[in-house]
Amino acid sequence: MAQISIIVICLFSGISNCSAGLIQDQSTGETAAGIEVVELAEVVGESRIDAGKESNAVDLDLHESEPFFKNDAVIFGILMVMLGLIFWTSSLEIRAVKLFYKVIPMLLVCYFLPSLLTFFNLVDHHDSKLYYVATRFLLPATLVLLTLSIDLKEIYALGPKALIMFLTGTVGVVLGGPLAVLAVAWISPEIVGVDGPAAVWRGLSTVAGSWIGGGANQAAMQVVFMTPEADAGAEVSGKLEDLYSVMVAVDVIVAEVWMFFLLMGVGFSKDIDRIFKADASSIERLKTKMESFSERVTRIPTTTDIMVIGAIGFGATAFAHFTGAYIAESVQSTITSAQVMITGPDGNQILAENPYGFLKDLGLASSFFWLIVLATAIGIGLSFTPFRNYEGAGASKLGTVFIFILVAVIGMGMDIRALADHPGFFLIGGIWMAFHVGLMFFVGWLIRAPYFFLAVGSKANIGGAASAPVVAAAFHPALAPVGVLLAVLGYALGTYGAMLCAWMMQTVTPMAN
Repeated sequence: MAQISIIVICLFSGISNCSAGLIQDQSTGETAAGIEVVELAEVVGESRIDAGKESNAVDLDLHESEPFFKNDAVIFGILMVMLGLIFWTSSLEIRAVKLFYKVIPMLLVCYFLPSLLTFFNLVDHHDSKLYYVATRFLLPATLVLLTLSIDLKEIYALGPKALIMFLTGTVGVVLGGPLAVLAVAWISPEIVGVDGPAAVWRGLSTVAGSWIGGGANQAAMQVVFMTPEADAGAEVSGKLEDLYSVMVAVDVIVAEVWMFFLLMGVGFSKDIDRIFKADASSIERLKTKMESFSERVTRIPTTTDIMVIGAIGFGATAFAHFTGAYIAESVQSTITSAQVMITGPDGNQILAENPYGFLKDLGLASSFFWLIVLATAIGIGLSFTPFRNYEGAGASKLGTVFIFILVAVIGMGMDIRALADHPGFFLIGGIWMAFHVGLMFFVGWLIRAPYFFLAVGSKANIGGAASAPVVAAAFHPALAPVGVLLAVLGYALGTYGAMLCAWMMQTVTPMAN
């Protein structure tokens, strides 16, 4: 593990420092092609820049002074020190420490501590490229390494409850949005406002996209519901930009608060299963089988083993990036080529309905969508080859290291100060999430589903590919592939589910007089 840590630190620091120019060029190119979908923290960063434009609608500029640390290499080093201390203390045989980590899972601490860097303005995560590196380089490699030794037969044997809980989470988000809008409109109508070109429900549609699928679906909702009309004017455009900035904060903070309680529940999962009268034997069987396979092929890793594991993870990542960008560009070209202008009833030229527009709604024009799908598919494919034996040399361990780096970077992006500035929007998000959580627990109790299915089914919706495997791995590293597979399903359903939710929120929003 010492060799792995050295390699990770050198690799990550080098990539982060040299990626700034690359990211700028790539973002510009892909945006021009219409295929770049920005993940959560990147959206926050861009929205903060846009929010700097003149507008009196909503101001989310919480940073009045320059952050203390600006160098990504320094910030990454601090995050690694935090992770090292957390892992070291969690291994101590001290009763008080063991009790602490029993009540508050180690994974939750890995989320919370980095958020203090933002809270005390030591770092500004919007200016950092660490999230881009973590999601574009480490996340796909993680998906490959975690699925390298997957046992699809045993996952299938988990039964339908995992899928039922995932779909319950989706329904909870779709119905929870309009119910939250109704509840807050009854309490304080001025928070919800009225329908119009810059209505609150338009911003909430992006939260729905993120909470059902992920960043790709969130960006799709921004395009569908928050793109101003050509004659809307600068004021409407500014209001939409500022509203989007606030909704990103609502998305991140409310989701992370739920993550806090979700991870606390991991330590009490057996108690919850007993209350639900749930049978977790299939989960235990999968854990046991994966552990026995790992023990059977375990060996002391050599430098060659580590280099081969790195080649598998990052080679697959490179292939997924290259192929995914090509597929996304091809899909976008197909959509663009089918777009034609027709003469409207008033004699003006208007865009005709695109027969291939549904491809974009599904997220198939997103390079990030294909990156996640291809990386997962490559890992599953390699699990049928002798490469799966590299699990014994630490493939999943390296994948776990990458996951915790991603966790720390995501945690750094949680800025709890936004709560004080826009409590009304957070009230909507809180009621919305409460309905999702309540429905998950009710259905879980009804079908006697283990808490594992509840937790992973929820985060496959709310957190997507970045969080679902993390939550699954909190139960046991062998279960991470379950989260990966459900998260990929979330991307497929996210856009349509979010559009349905948005239409219902529009319906319950009061009309302007």
